[in-house]
Amino acid sequence: MENKDNLFSVVRELREDCARKQQKGLHFIITSVMIWLAISFIQILPLPTFTKNLYMFCCSAPLIPLAYLVSKLIKVDFQNKDNPLTSLGILFSVNQMLYILIVMWIYGCVPDKMLMVYAMIFGAHLLPYGWLYQSKMYYIMSILIPIMALLVGLYYSALVVAVVMFLVEIVFCVGLIMENSMYSRVQNEV
Repeated sequence: MENKDNLFSVVRELREDCARKQQKGLHFIITSVMIWLAISFIQILPLPTFTKNLYMFCCSAPLIPLAYLVSKLIKVDFQNKDNPLTSLGILFSVNQMLYILIVMWIYGCVPDKMLMVYAMIFGAHLLPYGWLYQSKMYYIMSILIPIMALLVGLYYSALVVAVVMFLVEIVFCVGLIMENSMYSRVQNEV
């Protein structure tokens, strides 16, 4: 029983280290605001749906380099190489790539709903980060985004889905900033 308690203690400390050094992934969420803004802009363009969808995929390509630049600007440890849970965080992201296959299928079969499905997958992939970063914002957004994307996407255009996602990501950023601020205060008191 003591070994189990020690293991849980070590894992908790590693999670706290991730949350602190990576500001709960704020650099990636800020980058996602930029990506959803670009996707919103693409949806305004007078292009065929297939072309818009292809460009939407292209918008996601610079995620890692942009997140790296944002991490430098906000002074976040991008890799946190000393923490073994960082590789778990990478696995959480890579897992999303498997679900992108569904989006690729939608691209050909139901192109008007591709952005909706993409947004749902984006939102759902946030769930394990709630555990990793001990973050209520990730838990909330991982449930809110897929449901909201589904409801908005069923009744409105891809442009509306993109703009809603852009706005939701801004709220997500503000929530993470507040959560990081509270987390820092608690850590300083301890």
